[in-house]
Amino acid sequence: DAIVGLASDGLHTNGYSLARHVLFDKAGFSVDRYFPELKSTLGDALLTPHRCYANALLPLLDEFEVKGMAHLTGGGFYDNIPRTLPSDCTAVIDRRAWEPLPIFSLIQEAGRVPEPEMFRTFNMGIGMVVILPRENAPMFVAQLNEVGERAALIGEVQRGGHEVQMI
Repeated sequence: DAIVGLASDGLHTNGYSLARHVLFDKAGFSVDRYFPELKSTLGDALLTPHRCYANALLPLLDEFEVKGMAHLTGGGFYDNIPRTLPSDCTAVIDRRAWEPLPIFSLIQEAGRVPEPEMFRTFNMGIGMVVILPRENAPMFVAQLNEVGERAALIGEVQRGGHEVQMI
């Protein structure tokens, strides 16, 4: 099976304790500081509303055999994706399949947060994943992108130990 990722617009609902600690306590940034890479102030970037994926996904559920969906909230990739998998399967995520939003790079660099912790805490620019048969994934991605989503094939399900592997 394939794993399709739908882009997030920011932190959504997860990681604010770590983000606040790193950005304000450690780095000493203010909410009013403008960051060119964010194209906004830090405060506005952190307050970007959570995306709703229902309007884009619901019409596709009748057309495609969706085997699982995971909203990447608290616990990021490592805690949320395994909930959709059988116990003998592993999600292999290709980290190169998308570019994380600049807010995540800012947090990682300012706090020297290790990459595994970033993927455990944050959505890293992927707010929702959908698991479906591999042969249907290209059309599924195309239809999502046609309605204004930013979707991409980001991984696959393989036999394994009920975990997420980042490659």
